[in-house]
Amino acid sequence: MAGKKAVVLGAASKDNMGQTIARLFAREGAEVMVAGRKEEPLKALATEIGGHYALCDITKRAEVRAMADAAVAKMGRVDAAINASGWGLLASLVDTTEEQLDQIVDLQFKGVHHFLQAFVEKMIAQQPSGGSLISISSATTRAVINNHAAYIGTKTGSEALIRCVANDYGHYGIKANTVSPAFTESPMTEQSFAVPGLVDAFLPRYPLGRLNTSEDVANACLWLCTDEAFLTGQNIQPNGGLTLRGNPQASDIERSVGAAMAKLQGGS
Repeated sequence: MAGKKAVVLGAASKDNMGQTIARLFAREGAEVMVAGRKEEPLKALATEIGGHYALCDITKRAEVRAMADAAVAKMGRVDAAINASGWGLLASLVDTTEEQLDQIVDLQFKGVHHFLQAFVEKMIAQQPSGGSLISISSATTRAVINNHAAYIGTKTGSEALIRCVANDYGHYGIKANTVSPAFTESPMTEQSFAVPGLVDAFLPRYPLGRLNTSEDVANACLWLCTDEAFLTGQNIQPNGGLTLRGNPQASDIERSVGAAMAKLQGGS
């Protein structure tokens, strides 16, 4: 990645997936701009990796376009742009409110459209270099899990946008791919990992014997942004084979958590 210029959106929470991606790209020689909604963690990360930062709410088209403009102004061009924003809304279809639906559509569908639109335009303008676009999706679009209808629906929509970009703009040298982690230990899932028995419900579903990490996701993104990655319009699954066996369902999780709680209570 030496000499390449990258933008990582969704890197405003300490040690989240976006920050992990940004750190890896910087270690591999890229100049990186990190972006998101909270200035202090972005500023600290930019200082740490010797890069830049920009405030940006992906749901606001003007802010996304301003971020893309700032990236080109500060770095000269953009070779890679990764969208790592998301909201793991846990709610059944019948319990999801209209307000929640509007929020997740704005974030995980319209926002992705804003992101792709802004950076496709930049990459067309910087011909003949092209570039690589990545949106982080989820293994749940292929391995459905309960009570995530709005989440899965919008993530699936974002994957369709990626395929369309790959098809429509490949002749400009623009690659567009999706990276889909599964249940990942991160600040977003910290509370879930604290629930006794929850991880035990998921582990048997991974043929490679462990949950995927943010580092696994970052490594997939890194490779996709190298010149050696000759693919576009694909959905890469760095999740240890989860999609072969599928996610546990609500009843599986209830049994696992119940057994762990009973064991803890018996021990006490």
